[in-house]
Amino acid sequence: MIGCLCIHGFTGAPYEVEPLADYFKKSTDWDVQTITLPGHGDTLALKGISFQEWLACAEIELVRMLKRCDELYIIGFSMGGMIAAYLAAKYPVKKLVLLSAAALYINPRQFIADLAHLWKDSVRGTLAENIIYSRYKKKFLKTPISSAFQFQKLVKATKPALKSLELPVLIVQGECDAIVPVSSARFLYNTIPSSHKELYLIPDCKHHVCLEENAGQLFKHVESFLNKEFQNAQFQQANY
Repeated sequence: MIGCLCIHGFTGAPYEVEPLADYFKKSTDWDVQTITLPGHGDTLALKGISFQEWLACAEIELVRMLKRCDELYIIGFSMGGMIAAYLAAKYPVKKLVLLSAAALYINPRQFIADLAHLWKDSVRGTLAENIIYSRYKKKFLKTPISSAFQFQKLVKATKPALKSLELPVLIVQGECDAIVPVSSARFLYNTIPSSHKELYLIPDCKHHVCLEENAGQLFKHVESFLNKEFQNAQFQQANY
C-alpha cells in the first residue's frame, strides 16, 4: 500500500492541504492522512508550544504510516514543507513534495502590493470581502510573538536536512506569494542534492497553492510526479 502524509503550515490547519488530500482520496487507493500540529487548527492555542512538538507530532504519524505502508510519500505546505524535508531525510520516504516551503519567508515586494490592495479595499468599504484580510486577521491577532520565534527556530533546525535529500523532490511555488518568496523555492532547488528534483513555478498564484481557483492543474501535476518511476532514486538516512 502507498501512504501519503500531508502536513499543513504555521498557524494553519489541515484545510490548507485538504483539497489535494481529497483529490488523492478520490483518484487513488492510497492511504492519505492529514494531521493537526499542536496548537493549530480552527482555534489557535500556540502559547507555550515548542517547535519540537510540531516535529514530534508529524514524526509520530509518519512512523505509524511506515508500519502499514509499503511506500510513503510526504507533502508539506509552508512550514509543513520544512517538517516534511526533515522527516524525508531521516526516514525511508520514497518521494517528497514541497508546497510554498518556508526555507525563506516574507516576500517584501509582494507583501507591500497586498497591503496596497488592503488599503484600497478599506477606502472603498469592502475590506471584509478581501480574502487576504479575512484569512490573516485572526492569525495576526492570536499568534504569540514567542510562537513566531518557534517557527524561526524550526526553519533553522530543519534546513540542514535539505543537504541530505537524495529522493525525488517536487518543489512548488506561487510567483505572487507574499509570505514565501520565489527565492525560497530556488534556494531549495539549489540546496537539495537529489538528481531527481523539479521546480514548478505557478504564475499569478499566492501562498495557499491548494486553495487557488486553478489548483486542479497543480493536483494533476503532483499526481503525475508521484506516479513517475525514477531510476536509481535512493534514500540516505541522516540524523538531526
